[in-house]
Amino acid sequence: MAVLTKKIFFSGSILTLTGIHIGGTNSSMAIGGPDKTVVRNPLDNRPYIPGSSLKGKMRSLIELAEGTITVAQGNPQIKYRPSNDPHTLSGMLFGTASGDTNQRPSRIIVRDGKLLSEAEEFTHTDLPYSETKTEVTIDRVTARANPRQIERVPAGARFELNLVLNVFESDDESRMIQGIWTALELVQDDYLGGNGSRGYGQIQITIDKITEKSAKYYKGGEPERDISLEVEIPGILRKTEASHT
Repeated sequence: MAVLTKKIFFSGSILTLTGIHIGGTNSSMAIGGPDKTVVRNPLDNRPYIPGSSLKGKMRSLIELAEGTITVAQGNPQIKYRPSNDPHTLSGMLFGTASGDTNQRPSRIIVRDGKLLSEAEEFTHTDLPYSETKTEVTIDRVTARANPRQIERVPAGARFELNLVLNVFESDDESRMIQGIWTALELVQDDYLGGNGSRGYGQIQITIDKITEKSAKYYKGGEPERDISLEVEIPGILRKTEASHT
């Protein structure tokens, strides 16, 4: 059985450069409200970035970059299938679901990202912590306009970023960390959430701190270590004055 040797914690922030829409439920919206709402924490009504949304985007972009998504065979309902090879970067970081001895659990945990921006920063928006953007689709045959309203968190909002990497004794730690950097850079150069091809979801990611807890830490024999200076953070993800203004 694989033995856990350490946990590495990556903390930072996500800044929205354009409005971002990660969909929630429309069940509580009043008549005349947006057609598509954003996901919110039901306890404080503040938008957040689900860890599943960020993790799924990281994984899909890694698989596209590696070319590990293949044409499915034998099932006309499924056109494409991701690789279940645990030796690929995607399999190494995000795990596989092969159902055999090659199955590998995910090594990375992506936490929900709570909104860090204060309410005062949203005084000019028409909804609490968000804005309504009206879009119009045009029927290509009749040229009839069909307006719709989409709720999104505006540009300039900042969310918390927290990732956890579980490292086992047989793992290639440096390759997995490099894989995290690659995935985050790919997300920055793509988009997060929906409607990205229409300008939504451009973000800037900043890594502020990296810490490590060894297996001995959990037995009371070793303190948590700050390894921010030991791990090389790519310049595009590094903390700068501009990223915190």
